[in-house]
Amino acid sequence: MTHDLITEGDFTYLEKGEGTPIIILHGLMGGLSNFDAVTSHFSENGYKVVIPELPVYTMPLLKTGVKSFASYLNDFIKMKGYKEVILLGNSMGGHVGLYHTKMAPETVKALVITGSSGLYESAMGESYPKRGDYEYIKQKAQGVFYNPECATKEIVDEVYDTVNDRNKLLKTLAIAKSAIRHNMAQDLPEMKTPTCIIWGKQDGVTPPEVAEDFNKLLPDSDLFWIDECGHAAMMEKPNEFNDILLKWLKERGF
Repeated sequence: MTHDLITEGDFTYLEKGEGTPIIILHGLMGGLSNFDAVTSHFSENGYKVVIPELPVYTMPLLKTGVKSFASYLNDFIKMKGYKEVILLGNSMGGHVGLYHTKMAPETVKALVITGSSGLYESAMGESYPKRGDYEYIKQKAQGVFYNPECATKEIVDEVYDTVNDRNKLLKTLAIAKSAIRHNMAQDLPEMKTPTCIIWGKQDGVTPPEVAEDFNKLLPDSDLFWIDECGHAAMMEKPNEFNDILLKWLKERGF
């Protein structure tokens, strides 16, 4: 799928379809194309899918973190003039979605999290090796998935480049630290937004008990498991992911 990215003011994003906006928040790994299957499915089923590029490597180091990305997201929603959106976040993107929902609940109709950080301390530190040769990085990237084949050369190259670029590495580590600092355990019981939790049963980065904790702590959440699936369900098992989510959105009337 070739993408025409739109640049408007400070924002670069992808947009497809018409209807209720679903804003997808990517994690640290991989580009917007990781969400092709989700983008096609929901843009063909009555939703407008919007994927903003989060300023992971472009913000000043001291500002790089979950809180700044959440306020960037808030500015994006305002710029687009959306009243209420559905937020869908994977990994760090899930954490940004949770933090934004805590800060501006009135803008979020529903929240979808998969392999999200926000509760589990080593959620990101572990999966971002600080150095290492290509083979080592490849193994680390493969460990994110249940099926190692999902770690395409493009993904491995991207992680390798990040780890070997001092500026990107410092920012990645700053994000990991900020994820630990902004642990959401105290906030979740107050967050009434309907939340769909979709988790890979074999997620080695944010293990299954993290999903169970999210489900226990959030007042209005539903938890769904995908078997033979690691940390990035929307990439590894897109069809199952799409079926679960579409069914949930319909049942909830979104």
